[in-house]
Amino acid sequence: MSAEQPASIGQVKQIIRRRLRRKPEHQSEGINIYPMMDMMTILLVFMVMQFASSTAAVVQESEELRIPYSTSRVQLDDAVPIQISRSEIVVDGDRVIDLRSGTVDPSNKQGGGTGFLITPLFRKLEQIRDLKKMIAQQNSRRPFEGNVQIIADRRTPFRTLSEVIYTLGQTEFKNMRFVVNKPPLKR
Repeated sequence: MSAEQPASIGQVKQIIRRRLRRKPEHQSEGINIYPMMDMMTILLVFMVMQFASSTAAVVQESEELRIPYSTSRVQLDDAVPIQISRSEIVVDGDRVIDLRSGTVDPSNKQGGGTGFLITPLFRKLEQIRDLKKMIAQQNSRRPFEGNVQIIADRRTPFRTLSEVIYTLGQTEFKNMRFVVNKPPLKR
């Protein structure tokens, strides 16, 4: 009678390999959703960009910002919003400079009190211009046009408005539109 000897590790591995070879590989059948997810992400970005460029300026009036009235029917297009209230200038949602009763502090202007270039506004507009030009280079259908929406309080001093417009001109933003309210309906 022969005594059974325990199998060696090499023999055990050989048995396992043989059994694994006999089983067919698992074949997954189904749809690969990764390309579909990529497509949906691209569509989402496209839809958000279309929605953002087609909406009019949303302005919340307050004691600091009262918009003048007009009967103009011009449609707003994709533009950088610049909001001038009695206490601040806000560009594209970011506060750029504080105002004192609607006027710019001379220390924030190039040339002091007689200067027209508002330095912090100039720097912010340069950043936005460079970003818009870079996007325009990537998208050859829409070149950089320098569109701006000016949302100014009706009590804004003419000097402040002139300084903002001068600064816009220095940063290649040349197409300006003023945002106004529709007059109330007469009954």
